[in-house]
Amino acid sequence: MKSDYILDLLIVATSDHRSKKKNLIFKPKLLGFENCQYFGFGLGIVQVEDEERLIEIIKQAAKEGAMCFYTLANPSMAKSAKQACDQWGVLSVDILGPIIEGIASHLGVSPSGLTRGAPGRVKTLNDAYFKRIEAIEFTIKQDDGTLPENLSKADIVLVGVSRTGKTPLSTYIAQKGYKVANVPFVMGVEPPRTLFEVEPRKVFGLKIQLVVLQAIRRTRAKTLGVDTEAENNYSGIDLVRKELDFASRIYAANPGWAVIDVTNKAIEETAAVILRLYHDGRDTSTTVPRISKRY
Repeated sequence: MKSDYILDLLIVATSDHRSKKKNLIFKPKLLGFENCQYFGFGLGIVQVEDEERLIEIIKQAAKEGAMCFYTLANPSMAKSAKQACDQWGVLSVDILGPIIEGIASHLGVSPSGLTRGAPGRVKTLNDAYFKRIEAIEFTIKQDDGTLPENLSKADIVLVGVSRTGKTPLSTYIAQKGYKVANVPFVMGVEPPRTLFEVEPRKVFGLKIQLVVLQAIRRTRAKTLGVDTEAENNYSGIDLVRKELDFASRIYAANPGWAVIDVTNKAIEETAAVILRLYHDGRDTSTTVPRISKRY
């Protein structure tokens, strides 16, 4: 058939330092050449760090009758690649160039030309990044009172009755690089002993208005599809009041803890208060107890 062609191509792609493009599968049929038969088809992916190596690759591509696709972030290197391909008769495509030019035009700035990991460029994965990852992993493991023996390792400990937002608040603060643990207060269950061994400045109690908490719990119960009896045992007004009183007694017995009213507060707002108090608490120049004020 006239539409049947045999392709014997070597595709050579060049790229900047550390711009890795492994495990790439490339076949003519994927680009719409369904009727093409092919053999000896290869894709070579080469990283280049200097113009000497770049020219060497392009010369090899010319000998093999190959095409050259390149993703060079450095404009000078991209220009050299284009000139060399034209000189040696290699069909070439600058994949990244038009994208960089478009972004530069849109932002009104010129690219630095420094590739990822190049000297003089800020590392993407720095100490702050790994600190955040460590904090998030710690926080996940310490959710809902899990592993109370590790409470002393937390930067911040959140306590309160069910549905006061301890878990989402913990996760939000952890994303800022703080190790957070949270401990629920449950009627008839004594909080873990290790909670009271934590530095008081690190512990933050969460409180909420009675009717608001009851509404939140009712919504939660309906979402879970529990029966009426179970719903009343979880969101009944008398039960909710007793739990809040139980928590209030614990707060009163621990005057070094800051207690924050989370009623109708966004997580970001509460987190800002906690972090401000946390850092204020690290300032040893003040001896004013935080219990003197509710937040």
